[in-house]
Amino acid sequence: MCTYTKFITIMTPPRLSLLLSLYILTICLTSFTVNSQSKNDGWVSLFNGKNLKGWKQLNGKATYKVENGAIIGISKMNTPNSFLCTEKEYGDFILEFDVLLDPSLNSGVQFRSNSFKDYRNGRVHGYQFELDPSTRAFSGGIFDEGRRGWMYPLSLNNKGRNAFNNGRWNSCRIEAIGSSIKTWINGVQCANLVDDLTSSGFIGLQVHFIQSDKSRAGKEIRWKNLKIKTTNLEEARWSSDPEAKQMSYLINSLSQHEVNNGWRLLWDGKTSNGWRGAKLDHFPKSGWEIKDGNLTVVATDGGESTGPGDIITEKLFSSFELELEFKITEGANSGIKYFVDAELNKGSGSAIGCEFQILDDKNHPDAKAGVNGNRTIGSLYDLITAENLSIVGRSKQFKGIGNWNKARVVAKGSLVEHWLNNEKVIAYDRSSQMFRALVAYSKYKKWPEFGQWPSGHILLQDHGDTVHYRSIKIREFN
Repeated sequence: MCTYTKFITIMTPPRLSLLLSLYILTICLTSFTVNSQSKNDGWVSLFNGKNLKGWKQLNGKATYKVENGAIIGISKMNTPNSFLCTEKEYGDFILEFDVLLDPSLNSGVQFRSNSFKDYRNGRVHGYQFELDPSTRAFSGGIFDEGRRGWMYPLSLNNKGRNAFNNGRWNSCRIEAIGSSIKTWINGVQCANLVDDLTSSGFIGLQVHFIQSDKSRAGKEIRWKNLKIKTTNLEEARWSSDPEAKQMSYLINSLSQHEVNNGWRLLWDGKTSNGWRGAKLDHFPKSGWEIKDGNLTVVATDGGESTGPGDIITEKLFSSFELELEFKITEGANSGIKYFVDAELNKGSGSAIGCEFQILDDKNHPDAKAGVNGNRTIGSLYDLITAENLSIVGRSKQFKGIGNWNKARVVAKGSLVEHWLNNEKVIAYDRSSQMFRALVAYSKYKKWPEFGQWPSGHILLQDHGDTVHYRSIKIREFN
């Protein structure tokens, strides 16, 4: 009995005591209900522990069942990726779950995902919390299933790569609030993504296809303690780990975190402000198009700067981090140059500077020229061949023709890095003896102190093929 009810029962006449007791009991029960809701703090279970009510299966034919309070997914031969999906859709939320998977299986948890008949015949697509027990160790990274591929590989966060425990239950958390998407495994932050392509969708439990590997058939993935919170999210957010680098895919705009850390747009997405022709005192009057948030060099004859010509920043840069997205057409060639001296090479051809090569490696002959592939995509053109330096044994990551790819150049003093789709592919010291030796045997040998100038323009190259650019941003270091 409520304490107040006991007190009134003792201190009042019987009839009044009864009425007051009933009244106070009602208050007590109400208080108990409110306190219970406060204790749950808005968390709702997604799984009743008994059956798959509220879930539906899409795409593949893997088996799902319930056993001992857990959902079990069982791998199956000759079927595509299978997804057990919530019937309800969710926008902003915090999701928590525990997972245990066979070390031979890759898996994931979909969120803000969808399945439409007019998109790849109902293919499930959207954000995926990766579950990766392989030596690559990308668990907790964010993969865009059926769409853009890796958005936040754990090559961006080595600390996060160590969070997942093979062969044991792992506690996982996803915070999807507005354009901010963050993940944790066992209390360690893994991903810190900013992206606004999809704002809502279902949650799905993936059983990955296993192709023809019979040894992986019949293996199990187990999920339990699936719960979601959709109210009072701001106060429930966890603090971010500074080691989990934020990666933003906002188009032609900056996140608040980027603004706070010194980033600015190098192209505003609408005008030619801040740019000019490499051999002009103005922006080219034709050949470079600004449309729908894209900066596009239009195809001409495939020659080097024989069309509208290269464009460069009006400002010079010395120590910086440059990031942008590019999309190439079949057989295309272009490049991002830095430390460009626009006063050199006033004749035909491109302006002179170090180049992050942009190329269709499969269809452009330049990929087979040069030395050991040093003219392929991501390479320091004609000097150093791009290879994956972030993950041992993994090839460099290119998302293909007609898809947006992310390029990054980090130049701190004499040390320079190239990153392709968030994985490092080049690292060199432009003041080193090795760099000078490479230059001496390259097409740049005739330019004194090539690549060692203290500052230079940033350049987007016209090589006669259609290539699109967007989300060009930079921050400078002291």
